Amino acid sequence: MTNRELIDKLNTEKALQKSEWAQLFATFSEADRLYAAELARGIADKVFGKKIYLRGLVEFSNYCKNDCYYCGIRCSNQKAQRYRLSEEEILRCCDEGRELGFMSFVLQSGEDRAYSTEKLCGIVRAIKARHPDCAVTLSLGELPAEDYRALYKAGADRYLLRHETADEAHYAKLHPQSMTLQNRLECLKTLKAIGYQTGCGMMIGAPYQTPETLAEDMLFIKAFEPHMVGTGPFIPHPDTPFKDMPQGSFETTLLVLSLIRIMLPKTLLPATTALGTIHPLGREAGIQAGANVLMPNLSPVAVREKYALYENKICTGEESAQCVHCLKTRLASIGYEAVESRGDYQY
Repeated sequence: MTNRELIDKLNTEKALQKSEWAQLFATFSEADRLYAAELARGIADKVFGKKIYLRGLVEFSNYCKNDCYYCGIRCSNQKAQRYRLSEEEILRCCDEGRELGFMSFVLQSGEDRAYSTEKLCGIVRAIKARHPDCAVTLSLGELPAEDYRALYKAGADRYLLRHETADEAHYAKLHPQSMTLQNRLECLKTLKAIGYQTGCGMMIGAPYQTPETLAEDMLFIKAFEPHMVGTGPFIPHPDTPFKDMPQGSFETTLLVLSLIRIMLPKTLLPATTALGTIHPLGREAGIQAGANVLMPNLSPVAVREKYALYENKICTGEESAQCVHCLKTRLASIGYEAVESRGDYQY
């Protein structure tokens, strides 16, 4: 089959074989990518209209017990300027976000056990008490099942945990031996079973990624049927073992966004900050490729540069109101609007 025929097959049957995925990633042309983007955008417009959901991101701690080889906040990075936000600081971020029209907040951190599960549950309950009409997404990494249950009971609605790669050998090249793909996938399974709207995802162009490993990711995403998929390009950080590895491809990232949209029409799909970091119109291109979510940063400006998963992250110096106004203007320029909505997954 030609690549265009494979894209048409995905559009009608919503499934490809591993060899077909690998062919597509190894040999696609710009014409193939644009064809996939046109199909994907048509599907997204049919499901969501011209509406783009905003999630207010609060990066509340850059301490992490893990030592992932690609990440700027890995525990062995002695150059990282560490910080933790207090409960009141986190709540102020959410209050400001609500005033700006946000109805969905994403609390993200490294795996930092200075915040006990009890403390995190208290923060979630406090946000829900102040803003009962809003959704809370957590992105806190791997936790015991009982912690996930407690946070869900406290009021958390969604959980984002990137699987990073669905290939075990590839996973081992990105992480220390203390971390396993098996545990990561078990966490995702548990989150979904508890009742969270659950998100997975991976970096495009991660070191040692091949068309075959990317094919495994797509097979996993199809089988898992996540409610959200967070995917963006790999960007090297200078204080990691992968500092000299090449950056992920802009075009491949856009293609993956489009193919995920075609495969899972209802999924919530962000155009990530990383995409906007490697291209000045990256987030607009992501929307045009089928994405329907943007995640502006609500963290205090003083700490934004410190949450450096990768280098040259955009919007670290903008106040939240500036950032939101900028995004709304950018969306309007391509015919889309940011809506005041929780933006829940529609089952």
